Amino acid sequence: MHPAASVILFTTLSGAGAGLLALLGLLGPLGLLPAARGFGLAAFGLALGAISAGLLASTFHLGHPERAWRAFSQWRSSWLSREGVAALATYPPAGLYALGWVGLERNSGPWALLGLLTAALAVLTVYCTAMIYVSLKPIQRWANRWVAPNYLALALMTGALWLHLLVRLFALPQPAVPGLAVAALLLAAPLKLAYWRFIDRTRSAATPESATGLKGLGPVRLFEAPHTQENYLLREMGYRIARKHAARLRRIAALLAFALPLALTLATLALPPWAASLAALAAALSATAGVLIERWLFFAEAKHTVTLYYGQNAA
Repeated sequence: MHPAASVILFTTLSGAGAGLLALLGLLGPLGLLPAARGFGLAAFGLALGAISAGLLASTFHLGHPERAWRAFSQWRSSWLSREGVAALATYPPAGLYALGWVGLERNSGPWALLGLLTAALAVLTVYCTAMIYVSLKPIQRWANRWVAPNYLALALMTGALWLHLLVRLFALPQPAVPGLAVAALLLAAPLKLAYWRFIDRTRSAATPESATGLKGLGPVRLFEAPHTQENYLLREMGYRIARKHAARLRRIAALLAFALPLALTLATLALPPWAASLAALAAALSATAGVLIERWLFFAEAKHTVTLYYGQNAA
């Protein structure tokens, strides 16, 4: 599939923002994050800003962005619509929770209920985003059991790393946060590697024979190209990346998203405060860059079964 910059930015930014928002909604009520005004203003501003920027970026992938509001009416059957509904539904409780945290310096009692609701809706939004791709059965590299756990784990990982940075910047004595960031990294990395292993070792059940309905007549091959030049389907559905380039980009993504942030996060435990803050910033930026590359690969390596009609032997 053609990797659209708008969708790559959307899934990366919204995932990180939702991950951070979910952690604020969960850790605050548990007493693991103090309701400090400055910290809350920065954390909620970053989380809601990233989610909003991601949603705005997603509209640029639409043929008619001004009609985006119509997508919300199809929530009964469309994961895209459900994602939009869940994302918008997250704003009211998140805004009230932020008001209690920043305005009243409270994240317990009734405010805790708002926090838990915010966390649940943030997680639901990321899950709906993942299910948009899982539900597309013609694309075997998306319609599998590894996609949704990867989306959730990467959102948690990037959110935890940005939370760790904020905790360091505001000098909050919260030793559980670096441990949470490390745990999130150790969860996300194996899931991503398992996904890559899965798509390398499996292939779509669709073949040129099954796609054309000529399965019982022997092998099917393309006699003549249906077009004299590249068309929309080939540009969007038939994007191809060389195996050697994909392997190189996977290594870069793994280094930036997992290995380097893990080393930097562990280093913060032994560094002085100012150096620990710089290391936490580098870890968060590195992971975000790594996820951007990972997300580009997620789209570039996907194969649509429509390409079977254009001479490819497998999807």
